[in-house]
Amino acid sequence: MASHVSDWYFTNGNTPEELKKQIDDIREKAKANNHSVKIGVNAFVIARDTEEEAQAVLKEIIAKANVQAVKSFGEATCEAGAASKEGEGNWAKSTFEDLVQYNDGFRTNLIGTPQQIAARIIELKKVGVDLVLSGFLHFIEEVEYFGKKVLPLVRELEAQQAEQQQEEQEAELV
Repeated sequence: MASHVSDWYFTNGNTPEELKKQIDDIREKAKANNHSVKIGVNAFVIARDTEEEAQAVLKEIIAKANVQAVKSFGEATCEAGAASKEGEGNWAKSTFEDLVQYNDGFRTNLIGTPQQIAARIIELKKVGVDLVLSGFLHFIEEVEYFGKKVLPLVRELEAQQAEQQQEEQEAELV
């Protein structure tokens, strides 16, 4: 459907490698229909000064999850996936831990230091992600931290990448 009429395709969180497969597939189908689709991916961001702090927050979130609610959600996603065209759906490979953040936001792995998260965002962009739909535990405080600590690093990495591409293009002309 997205390859025919949608401007955006939003998908669950996943690794860059798995996202690339999905993105390549949807874009190939869209191109066959003379259409283009932008890609958004779900991510849950846990940015802290150290990786240890970020991982501790992740463990705490998972430890405090309502086990029955997560299991029920997992069962419902399996039923829905079985009814899909592919026979498995978006949550087929999701673990209990993945389902705590219901759209696999932890799988995108924007968990760690600002430097780690910025590098991972660049990796997502490299595989074709146009938008990261981010969730945060304590929204106001964490969005502010993200804006001050992570986004400037993303912009810096984007600038370095653009400069490198420019140099490579100039070298090809010589």
